[in-house]
Amino acid sequence: MWLLDLGNTRLKLAWADADGPGPVLALPHEGPDLEHGLRRALARADNAAPVCWASVAPAERSARVAAVLAEGGRPCVRVHSRAEALGLRIAYADPARLGVDRFLALLAAQQCGGAHLLVSFGSALTVDLLDADGRHRGGLIGIAPAHARQALAARFAALDRGDAIGGPGFADDTPAAVAAGVEAQALGLVLVAWLEALALLPAPPQLSVAGGDAARLQPRLAALLGVPVQVAEHRVIDGLHRLARAEGMLQARC
Repeated sequence: MWLLDLGNTRLKLAWADADGPGPVLALPHEGPDLEHGLRRALARADNAAPVCWASVAPAERSARVAAVLAEGGRPCVRVHSRAEALGLRIAYADPARLGVDRFLALLAAQQCGGAHLLVSFGSALTVDLLDADGRHRGGLIGIAPAHARQALAARFAALDRGDAIGGPGFADDTPAAVAAGVEAQALGLVLVAWLEALALLPAPPQLSVAGGDAARLQPRLAALLGVPVQVAEHRVIDGLHRLARAEGMLQARC
């Protein structure tokens, strides 16, 4: 079966069997032809191969992908957030208000046992806390460093002086100061979340990061906290695989 994760900037897909998902292919939304790339990827398997997918993308882009998936009448189902699944219980009173990417990431983490603090350095910065009993304690949403830089440049002309790479320490020029500042701001949100998680739980949770900035920020976050920080690059795909296999949801049609 195919697993598809339609995010805000990329479509990720992977072929999965009983042993789990295989290599993940990422197709950027801004590519010359998203639909062509998706069709070409799906053609690697039988046209009747089932599909399980999730989307946090705008409705227009989700509809484009759904139209491709519907071609040939392949078995297909789109996953949405729900209040409970496979021992996971989310904190939101209205499950539809929790992004399905966060729901699936929680589902993947819950499968591993123990408590987890899940951080995503993606188009938005999100943090979710899961306790050892499978209960989602809630989350935080902040602005990603790239978007924070853009917002400062758009609001204050004096700060629009080019790009730089963030990092630790104090900068000696405006672009570097902005880059370092917005990165520190993002890390600060995670540090607050970590401290509040320690106050809520009887033992420290496992900490993992995902998203486009995860690999770059993971070493610094681990050094600041003094704890292991795992990079979990494809946990939405892993959550899709767990749900699809457990519930036999691939009987529906696109």
